[in-house]
Amino acid sequence: MLPSYLTMAAILFCIGLYGALVKRNAVIVLLSIELMLNAVNLNLVAFSKYGVVPSLTGQVFALFTITVAAAEAAVGVAVLIALFRARGTVHVDEFDEMKR
Repeated sequence: MLPSYLTMAAILFCIGLYGALVKRNAVIVLLSIELMLNAVNLNLVAFSKYGVVPSLTGQVFALFTITVAAAEAAVGVAVLIALFRARGTVHVDEFDEMKR
């Protein structure tokens, strides 16, 4: 059963990595990062249940990861809204210039 979870997590992580590296829209990049974090959570829970010594440690780490991901999403969307108001676009290619 563990290889099925690990395969699913690897597929999710690869889809998220592709979206983070290839897509130009900042919203899609943020969603791709969230997808990669969810793949990590799936690995943590799978190893927690099917590992050598099953325990709740992986599930506790997954809860912390979910909390950090929620905070990252809130801050990321706030920064993205500020950039959109300043620049008028959400394309990542146009956010390469630092201004005061």
